[in-house]
Parts: sequence; C-alpha cells; structure tokens
Amino acid sequence: MTKRNQLLPYSGFPLQKILIPVLVGILLQLPSLLPAQGNLLVTPRRVVFEGNKQNQEINLANTGQDTAVYAISFIQYRMNTDGSFEEITDPDPGQFFADKYIRYFPRTVTLAPNESQVVRLQLRRNPDMVNGEYRSHMYFRAVPKEQPLGENDALADTNTIGIRLTPIFGITIPVIIRVGDDKPTAAINNMKFNIKNDTVPELQLELARTGNFSVYGDLTVQFVPEKGAATDVGVVRGIAVYTPINTRQFNMDLRPPADVVLTKGKLVVKYSSTNENKPEVLAVKELILP
Repeated sequence: MTKRNQLLPYSGFPLQKILIPVLVGILLQLPSLLPAQGNLLVTPRRVVFEGNKQNQEINLANTGQDTAVYAISFIQYRMNTDGSFEEITDPDPGQFFADKYIRYFPRTVTLAPNESQVVRLQLRRNPDMVNGEYRSHMYFRAVPKEQPLGENDALADTNTIGIRLTPIFGITIPVIIRVGDDKPTAAINNMKFNIKNDTVPELQLELARTGNFSVYGDLTVQFVPEKGAATDVGVVRGIAVYTPINTRQFNMDLRPPADVVLTKGKLVVKYSSTNENKPEVLAVKELILP
C-alpha cells in the first residue's frame, strides 16, 4: 500500500503558473525530461539535495488539449538487482526514506492546456540524520474527472450491471538527500556478449557500487576492431544503482552500423556520471571479441 506523506503544506514560496505555448517546444528538446505521459512533462527527472543545497524546483507542463489535475505525494520503492522497482512501506536494512525531511508545495496542481507550474521543495535537515543516502519517490498522479451519476450511463437492459474502467496514470521521480562527504565508486563486472534471437547483438553486464551513496550515469559502448577506427555501438542513459543494493544486472542491445561486424576486436564500455558541469568516468571495462 502507498505510504501517505504526513508533512504540513509548505507555504513559504509563492505559487507560480506560466502560460507556455513556446516553453513546451523548448522542453521537448531537453535531454533531462521524462517522456510525456498523459500529456504531462516533468523536469528534472531526479532531485538531489547534497552539500548546502536546501531548495529545489520541479517543473510540470501540460501539453494536452484539456485541463488536467494532478495530486502530488511520496511513495517508497526498493530497487531489485534486475533494475525493477517494488513499492514498499518499510525500508529495507540500510535504506532510508527522504519524505519526512522534505516540505513541498503545492500538493495538487491544476494545469490548463499549454500551462506549466513550479513545485517547490525545501529540505529540513535533522541533526540526528546519520551519514548516508535518503530516497523517496515523488508521485504525480492524474486525478480523473468526476462525472455525475447517470450521465451517459443509460443501459438498454436495466437488469444488467454496467462497469466503467477509468485509466489513471502517474509519473514518479526520485528525491534524494545525501548526508556526509562519501564518494561512491562504481565497477563493471561479468560482461558477456551474445547474439539474441540470432539477430540482435546483446551485452550483459553487472554494475557494482561501493559506499553510502547510489551511483547514476550513462553507459556507452564502443567497438574497437583490430584494424580501423572505433565505432559507437550502444548508449543507455540514466542507469542507477540505488542503495541499499550493491549490484545491478543490466542487458543492452547493441546497434552497430550495417557495415560493422562485431568480431575480431574489443568492446570498450564506459559508465559516466551525467553531471554536465563536471562529467566523470565512473568505470571502464573491456571485453575481447573473437
């Protein structure tokens, strides 16, 4: 079941709504955006409080044709070693939830077509917080429009029971608090190359992390033949290994150009941070191909 947030609404920031017929077009080109779901755009895709950072902003944009209402709350997830997420109510050993240290406002957002709004978050640090990473996921849930009873519900046979299913979608993004000066490290292990379904080249690997914090970055793969120039053959962005797990299994399809055969050379795999101001290679691994 979803754990409901018990914090009082934070009212220290003014509410901002901006009409965005041009802004939506700009947002669509930003790499840090989540895909549009139910005509809602959310940016950034993750929020991290570290160092002296106390305030953050999340931008919501309605790109649809109708006015939409979204309820905002927190839910908790565990990451499994296969990269999937499972909703939980109690933290696993070594896991800390962030929601009780975060104020946010507003709690409900109504967006007209081509309108955006800022959700403001404020960190409330507690002196009793131990060093480590605290993570909860902010949940933006579409609120379905209420329809008066009996409207458009006339049945030809009054002895039958009518059932109407209303789809409800939601988007979640991680909100992370980092306490302490830990510097996590990452490694790429157990790489294997195979041809999936006899047609698609696939790379299997294990991402490992050490330290109190999670790691997050992009995976890039280059093929370096015995003779000739290196070729980019794969990229996957935004791959995380969240605490408290230490390893994550990951499979990725490789997409070499039509004139490149992945043999007699090596694959060079890099796992790099997504910090635009100071990108950093977190791990590098090579796999020799016969």
